[in-house]
Amino acid sequence: MYAPERQQHIVRLARDAGRVDVLSLAEEFQVTAETVRRDLKALDRAGLVRRVHGGAIPAGRLDFEPDLTEREATAADEKDRIAAAALAELPAAGSVILDAGSTVARLAARIPVDRALTVVTHALPVAARLSDHMGIDLHLVGGRVRHRTRAAVDAWALRAYAEIRADVLFLATNGFTPEGGLTTPDLAEAAVKRAAVAAARRVVLLADSAKAGQEHFARFAAFAEIDLLITDAGLARAQQAAIEAAGTEVVRA
Repeated sequence: MYAPERQQHIVRLARDAGRVDVLSLAEEFQVTAETVRRDLKALDRAGLVRRVHGGAIPAGRLDFEPDLTEREATAADEKDRIAAAALAELPAAGSVILDAGSTVARLAARIPVDRALTVVTHALPVAARLSDHMGIDLHLVGGRVRHRTRAAVDAWALRAYAEIRADVLFLATNGFTPEGGLTTPDLAEAAVKRAAVAAARRVVLLADSAKAGQEHFARFAAFAEIDLLITDAGLARAQQAAIEAAGTEVVRA
């Protein structure tokens, strides 16, 4: 089978199943995984699919949301550098909100043992990382827990954030564009993120460059509401300039 035929078949499979993965495609077409990755790269450039960790999804699928394990494994080195850089934004004392997200969870794991902070989070993985930290006064926001993200959502979480005013929010997102702002696939999760933004005096977004240009179903913030974006060197200079024009400082980790 020639490459164009194989690529057309990949597009059909992605549309039918909602997702394709590299190893399954390599087995089906009896080619190497590297050949499949080249096919997916070509289809991504053509706008026919969107590459994700381990495979691809149909282009324009705004409701796709990887699970927690997949997010942890994606862009791990970049996320580690972003989390390390974010330590400089922690207050010496005071209150912090930690959003649900794999990079924010990495920051939680790096908080120095001698730091005394009040931390509020609706993310179970973040709370688990901090539950044994003796210097932290940990407040876990309740609500319905979404299995895909292990984050509390809905009315209880919204009421809790409406009652506080924190010094800094460390925010996560599934995608961002300079014009469209920050987006996530789930409306309930977006509502909690929006409430957390409103509950903080300063908002620091932790997002690797792979999320740049991605747009999802639910919008929860504009860059005019974000004080600082900490990302990696992969962010395009034109995107950085547009984000800075909206009033957001950009730091590359």
